[in-house]
Amino acid sequence: MIKCVRHFSVILILTFIFTGCQQKEDDESRLALIKTTDPSPTVVEKTTYKDAEIAEKIKETVLSKKQIYDVAIVKGDSQILVAYKVKHLYRFQMKKLEKSVKNQLKKQFPKEKFTVSSDYKVFLEAVKMNEKMKDADYDEKKASKRLKTLIKMTKELT
Repeated sequence: MIKCVRHFSVILILTFIFTGCQQKEDDESRLALIKTTDPSPTVVEKTTYKDAEIAEKIKETVLSKKQIYDVAIVKGDSQILVAYKVKHLYRFQMKKLEKSVKNQLKKQFPKEKFTVSSDYKVFLEAVKMNEKMKDADYDEKKASKRLKTLIKMTKELT
């Protein structure tokens, strides 16, 4: 009888230990939503030094806002997609922030056409596209088509 109680208590203790470890993993996956990925800007069409420089300046401009902690930029031939993540404290001001970012970018880069989004799904897709662009087999036509799809997706979400 005493052995049975000991076995039961050991099993109970191990259950608590494993349950505690499992909850820690769930906390880590939740933190992935707020971690900074810091992707480099992606230029879809015929990369020139000027295009890459503009994309880098756009990234710096957007990150200069205190409400934003991460940004993904995809520059095509006619449009630029700017997807960013907002700090949690500023989530209620997202529409105002989006308007502010768009106005600042238009003012600083008047010749460019911007699509700005704070949607997390758009951000993830832009980061995935950035990763695909590093592959030599991923051609400009696919990338351009994917950029147009992302821009269309941002307009549907609003």
